[in-house]
Amino acid sequence: MNKKPQFYQGRICLNVLANSLENAKECYEAAEGNVVLGVLSKNYATDAAALKDMAMYQKEVNNALSIGLGAGDPNQSGMVTRLAKELHPQHVNQVFTGAGTTRCALGQNETFVNALVSPTGKVGYVNIATGPLSSLSEPTEIPVATAIALLKDMGASSIKYFPMKGIKHIDEFKFIAQACAENDFALEPTGGIDLDNFEEIIQIAYDAGVKEIIPHVYSSIINPETKNTNPEDVKTLMEIVKKVVKK
Repeated sequence: MNKKPQFYQGRICLNVLANSLENAKECYEAAEGNVVLGVLSKNYATDAAALKDMAMYQKEVNNALSIGLGAGDPNQSGMVTRLAKELHPQHVNQVFTGAGTTRCALGQNETFVNALVSPTGKVGYVNIATGPLSSLSEPTEIPVATAIALLKDMGASSIKYFPMKGIKHIDEFKFIAQACAENDFALEPTGGIDLDNFEEIIQIAYDAGVKEIIPHVYSSIINPETKNTNPEDVKTLMEIVKKVVKK
């Protein structure tokens, strides 16, 4: 199985949630394979149950599995690492302090491992205190370039910028995008992204020259009744991706 996500034209890969195996397959096809399907570790009571289900998802979508924390819950960090070690999916979500442990557990550099950093309200700075204990302490605000250097030291693949709250922190995001481009690092905008602001957000990262972009689009494209991600909305997102890349 291929352990690296498929990026459209080498630049953009969607990240959406999968509510079932069938929903995962529908979204995978809608994105033409340029997607990783999020399955949240927080939804499982045991590692064994998660491993069983996630392995089935891997088979259905050519390993385009994204092991999720669950709303960025730092207490899921250990479970995510354990699952990643067994499954070797294409994508793993981690808190800042968990990225290095996950990379070590994987023992390979192909799987994408992100690391969650949060907005600070200050352009040029991010909060890296996103781990199980550090998230309970005072925020640790450091320059974006320093955060990227630390993550490279730890073997992470990308910054997961969460919660963006749509375009509320857009000026901070523009700075981060530029820093990721200058430091040859991938970027994953997350939180409050919908069909209305999606193009603006990925356009910023694309124009900045970020090498690989993985936008997370979750609740805004989920059917509230079925809890499934809408495949038609995924198709729309892919149309926007193609439009941005074509420019």
